[in-house]
Amino acid sequence: MAQEIVLIGFGSNVGDRQELCDRAVALMNLLPRSCVTGVSSYYESEPIDPQGILGPTWFYNGVVRLETSLSSQRLLGILQETERALGRDEDNRCGPRTMDFDIVFFGQHVIEQPGLTIPHPRLHQRRFVLEPLVELDPGWNHPVFHRSVKELLESLSDTSLVNKLDV
Repeated sequence: MAQEIVLIGFGSNVGDRQELCDRAVALMNLLPRSCVTGVSSYYESEPIDPQGILGPTWFYNGVVRLETSLSSQRLLGILQETERALGRDEDNRCGPRTMDFDIVFFGQHVIEQPGLTIPHPRLHQRRFVLEPLVELDPGWNHPVFHRSVKELLESLSDTSLVNKLDV
């Protein structure tokens, strides 16, 4: 398989959030047939949680740019294994989490498979995803909306608080 540029969102709102994000990035550096080529700053964001499931702790979020020859399904499987290794509670998928990975973009591919939709179906509605994406690659074009991530951020109606961290 040819190399693809993949953008992966990550976030944590349980435990030592900075340490968990640091470990997540370090583990992505160890992925087979892959190379991390960029990491955004970390951002602290309030939970978007109308039902109160996620708890009061704000998230640390960021985005990694990865070059990989792994398939999207194989990458997803490895990321899910990594979530579990970092303490993710599989029985509480919607609750607070030590680590959550989302494959936001996989090159310019549009993928709809069981358990995997790329581009991430709600990224254009989420400030906590778009802020680090724009920092990392403002010109990245969304293959469905045909707009850059910077344009998506500029037209965003999400008013949730997202603060860039100095870490």
